[in-house]
Amino acid sequence: MARALTALEQLVRLLREPDAALTLAAAAWPDILTAARAERLLGSLAFRLDGLALPGDVVACLNDARQDAEQGRRTALWEADRVAHALAPLGCPVILLKGTAFVAAGLAAGQGRSIGDCDILLPRHLLSRAEALLIAAGWEWVKSDPYDDFYYRRWMHELPPLIHRDRDHMLDVHHSILPLTAKAKPDADALTAAAVNLNRGLAVLSHPDMIVHAAAHLFADGDLSGGLRNLWDIHALVVEGGMQGVAERARHHGLFSAMARAMRLSHAIFGTPVPSEWRSLAGIDRLYRRRIMARDGWGRGRHPITRFAFYVRSHLIRMPIPLLLRHLWIKWRKGTAAPAPG
Repeated sequence: MARALTALEQLVRLLREPDAALTLAAAAWPDILTAARAERLLGSLAFRLDGLALPGDVVACLNDARQDAEQGRRTALWEADRVAHALAPLGCPVILLKGTAFVAAGLAAGQGRSIGDCDILLPRHLLSRAEALLIAAGWEWVKSDPYDDFYYRRWMHELPPLIHRDRDHMLDVHHSILPLTAKAKPDADALTAAAVNLNRGLAVLSHPDMIVHAAAHLFADGDLSGGLRNLWDIHALVVEGGMQGVAERARHHGLFSAMARAMRLSHAIFGTPVPSEWRSLAGIDRLYRRRIMARDGWGRGRHPITRFAFYVRSHLIRMPIPLLLRHLWIKWRKGTAAPAPG
């Protein structure tokens, strides 16, 4: 007897095969929609299922999700425009990253995409000037603690996070795509040199670098929280733009392993069209898949031991153990017991 699919597995099935929604029992929808919302994929699902004859309450929920996604898209583009306006004196394009980049470039990965902070990439030598321009234009530092400020500036791949005092929107200013303490050392100059100009002072990473960045963000810089959404980004980018140049750029940035794992898992979960060498999971890939799919129909995390193991891993890959122990000791002494910033 076949095992019943979990809510997250049903969500994956609908993203892959929208017409499968027509055969779903009404009782299955609450768990699927809850899981989609928890994974920040509800907007993406809404676009995939648009126009299908579904139960009325499901249609209403998906319509709301599409409207929310459209509002998020407009807000993200306006915020990007304001950032570019503030940084115009730098004389170089502001390179958008992640969700804002997808919607600004009109990519399929941006359809229904949940967008949080505005993430940008600038050459490192321009950061001091960029700071001054942004503060003059109304952005303020989120973190007031001197140690956190020092940590970001000394070890991270971005400035301490900023928030606009009037619009209450967060801004992350990157000078690379991985912390300086990470083992992989992406070529930030190559990222900026290959960026594709849009208009009004904005740019996005090249298509291969977008995929490499998504893989790095997923596997080399975190605990895989939100991993399914990030893997859907990769799937959408590959389906729309193909794989040409991706392996070469991944090797150049020292991220071939992360990129290859992303391709294997994206193919296994979403059926992404990848080269034949990435169509079978390696041994440890199954543990990554277990972590990515660790969500129940109530939106709660499953497999707590697996999730904790990846939480520990996320810190170990971000910095050498002596530096990590020093950082955690300082945070403990300060009474915050907080994880690494970023």
